[in-house]
Amino acid sequence: MAESSKDFDEFMKQREEASDAFVNGNSNPLDKISAQSSPATIFGPKGDCVQGAKHVNAANTKGAKLFKSGSNNAFEVLHKAADDNIAYWVGIQRSIVQIQGEEQGVPMDLRVTEIFRRENGLWKLIHRHADRLASDNAA
Repeated sequence: MAESSKDFDEFMKQREEASDAFVNGNSNPLDKISAQSSPATIFGPKGDCVQGAKHVNAANTKGAKLFKSGSNNAFEVLHKAADDNIAYWVGIQRSIVQIQGEEQGVPMDLRVTEIFRRENGLWKLIHRHADRLASDNAA
């Protein structure tokens, strides 16, 4: 289990880089770490539920197009764990995003839970649940 945790720690750097690219309008890095076979799901910040790897990846591609370069993004990982085949992290994603058609950056703090499974030896994102953090929520 310790080796899996170390491996997952390394992967989380790649996960955060994919998130950075996404909020800057590029979904390609996220696509590379996302499940290509079902099951896969997203529970998005607007209350949507997307099911199936094909639909999830299409939603990611569409979602990234809402953003433009210049966004800032960081994960605050509250806890995470991994075994040989499944892993997760829970925390806050803090971003100031540049949205297409908007002049100024928009703060977007999300409560996030993500679950990953191994596919052909690589970690793949199979579930993301993200919703807005209440503005008066103390850390």
